[in-house]
Amino acid sequence: MTVLRDYAASVIQPTLGQSAAPYDEVASPDGTLRAAWKRLAAEAVDVTLPELTRAGDEIARLLSDEGVVYTPPGGEQRSWRLDPVPLVIAADEWATLEKGLAQRAELLNAILVDLYGPQELLSRGTLPPAVVFGHSGFLRSVARATAGHQRQLVITGTDLGRTPAGEWQVLADRAQAPSGIGFAMENRRVLSRVLPVAYREAGLHRLAPFFQVLRVSLMQAAPSTVENPRVVVLSPGPTSETAYDQAFIASTLGFPLVEGTDLVARDGAVWMRVLGRLERVDVILRRVDAEWSDPLELRGESQLGVTGLTEAVRRGTVTVINGLGSGVVENAALLPFMSEMCEQLLDEPLRLPGVPTVWAGTPEGRDQLLDRLDELAVRRIDPPFDVEPLSRERLVEAIMAEPYRYVGQERVGVSVSPTLDQGRLEPHALTLRAFTLRHGSSYRPMIGGLATAAPVGTSADQIEVSKDVWVLKGSPDEPDQGLADVLPVTHARAPVTPVPRVLDDLFWLGRYAERVEDLLRLVIATHELAEDFQGRPHSSGGRTLAVVAGVMRSLSPSSFDPANFEGDLRSLLLDAQRSGSVGQTVMRLKEIAQSVRDQVSPDLFRVFGAMDRARALLETNPHGWQIGESAGRMLTDILALHGVTGNMVRDEGWHLMEIGRGIERSLQLCRLIGPTLSVRRGLDVDREVHHAVLQIAESAVTHRRRHRGVVRAASVLDLLLLDETNPRSLRFNLLAIDASLATLPDSSGSTRPERLVDDLLAELDRLDIGALMALDGETRPNFVRFAQSTAQHLMRLSDAVAEVHFATGPTPRSLGFSTGGTDA
Repeated sequence: MTVLRDYAASVIQPTLGQSAAPYDEVASPDGTLRAAWKRLAAEAVDVTLPELTRAGDEIARLLSDEGVVYTPPGGEQRSWRLDPVPLVIAADEWATLEKGLAQRAELLNAILVDLYGPQELLSRGTLPPAVVFGHSGFLRSVARATAGHQRQLVITGTDLGRTPAGEWQVLADRAQAPSGIGFAMENRRVLSRVLPVAYREAGLHRLAPFFQVLRVSLMQAAPSTVENPRVVVLSPGPTSETAYDQAFIASTLGFPLVEGTDLVARDGAVWMRVLGRLERVDVILRRVDAEWSDPLELRGESQLGVTGLTEAVRRGTVTVINGLGSGVVENAALLPFMSEMCEQLLDEPLRLPGVPTVWAGTPEGRDQLLDRLDELAVRRIDPPFDVEPLSRERLVEAIMAEPYRYVGQERVGVSVSPTLDQGRLEPHALTLRAFTLRHGSSYRPMIGGLATAAPVGTSADQIEVSKDVWVLKGSPDEPDQGLADVLPVTHARAPVTPVPRVLDDLFWLGRYAERVEDLLRLVIATHELAEDFQGRPHSSGGRTLAVVAGVMRSLSPSSFDPANFEGDLRSLLLDAQRSGSVGQTVMRLKEIAQSVRDQVSPDLFRVFGAMDRARALLETNPHGWQIGESAGRMLTDILALHGVTGNMVRDEGWHLMEIGRGIERSLQLCRLIGPTLSVRRGLDVDREVHHAVLQIAESAVTHRRRHRGVVRAASVLDLLLLDETNPRSLRFNLLAIDASLATLPDSSGSTRPERLVDDLLAELDRLDIGALMALDGETRPNFVRFAQSTAQHLMRLSDAVAEVHFATGPTPRSLGFSTGGTDA
């Protein structure tokens, strides 16, 4: 039998003492596969455990290569996990669920419109005032009777679980900033590559049309007077728990991914900073919680939002999606009133029931919660939701003091689904997040979603592994997502200039990429010399090794014994805490790449995945030869980055990345030749040192062809400093920097960065190699001064580029009042 059939047969016996076995998404009670699974091709149903394990390994590799990460609340960033067994839902079952999802989104929108407008739910007594005004999601600054916004909600998320009877019920509503759409699409992309035949033969709804509709809906949400709206995705930054999800949406939809400092509110409108100008923003897809969105009127200490955003929203000059204050409908205390509100606002019975909930805000609810304290799952309606840290006595005191802040929910088990766990299929508790989008005049659920699974008994909020959601079509000719066509939008070419923060990141992306490459070449050269000469320190090769190792340790200080080259090199490649190491520089390179994910090709993250595998080999292999092998693989991988960035559009971001690369290459050259060529060490040692310098600077082949193997300091310097045809030379890189600077909007020909480059080029024009090589005893003081002054000049150039091209105004400061004393 195959693994899924084995699993189905193994779960037919109920657990002893269990009153109602959880619903199994794959196995029927009689031990056979459910109808939806029986419809799938044999490639999906008859998979063996080794095949499934191989698929799981391949999924992990692909997710790593694409840099898909997730940061759990309060935890550290980790790789996103996807199970090879999808959640499969039949067409007829989805049709029923779809109606309930559409109704729920419409109901939530109607509740918002009422609470921030006429407030009839409150005046009629349908909702107790404490439910609304006692929740932090209700923002008084946007509540007014004339707020006739009929599109408060554009995107909703609904967390669902199945009862033992197989009925879907709502666990929670997500309206503030529903996340997960990007993860859902990534899951589909990866699983379709790993299980191509099963995916192709399944006959399921593709997700791509939903993203097309999402783009149209966001553009149509702009104020009615705007013809060519600018839409941006507002992110808390790359450390956000769903930063990948935000970047994926921005990149897929073609909208800029911005942070609060990239936007400014002026004259009652919101503008985006670009080089030398401001551009009007019409729609903001918000991924920053409302209370942090405006330090002027909401939370004064916030540095994530836009000062004055609330006023712009009130004036109607910008549309925020979802609207400020939409988080109030995430309040769990609303669940007991949902059915009555649906009858009042929609004149319909509620299709999707919520998990049974008791609100303690009434005397009856408080008494019921206290009487059932041991059997209900108690939580706060606002963060922090968890009450586990409180003792029973303290919890009772807290409920009695502020009963409206607490709810108790039935401990209803969710369904289970077979999940690959340590080489076996085990039943894991499953929840489904469904997404609904306002399209035209109605709400349309995504046919699919994001499923997550965790070991039975763990918190429903804990994401252990995700699952792709396969919704089968009722007939082969049914259009994907039920969309025969997508509403057209007026086509107009949008400006593509990144904001200054992104330009800064791209500049440092170029610098760090070049730094990694140069460090790896240095490691390889040092390792080759150490392999031959570390046991012969007084030979010409041994003395050369000491010189090259000195350069390496000057770039990345080490606590290792100078004779312990193997430990030092391993540390340099692996230790992310070692200042200036390859490990640390790669870590920073990854961080920057995550922050500009919407600007770069996904191939960039495959480079990081390959580098991580090379590093992993070194961590597990104790043999010295693995150092050179892993460094060589990492060098090959980082060189692939040149090809990835070489396909970028030649816009301001690309030019600044190339400027950063040129500055770093020039700096590393000065730091290499300064200590190596400034001292005369004897004919044999000098020859070996010169060879090593040419190898590290990737110019050995060129020098050998031109000088027939005769190596002298003067010829080495001529090639590395003055040769404008050598991509590794100082002159070549300065000319490239000068050309890129000239393309930038803020450049005038006389800006400080351009003047500094002109000065450096003029210095090279005046350079006399012979005078530079003049000896004073065993040293070359002219050359020492030249290398040091050039490096300092390049550092000033880097600072000047930042001052001219990345300046965005003063750093946001808290508007909160100090709690300390004040001077009279």
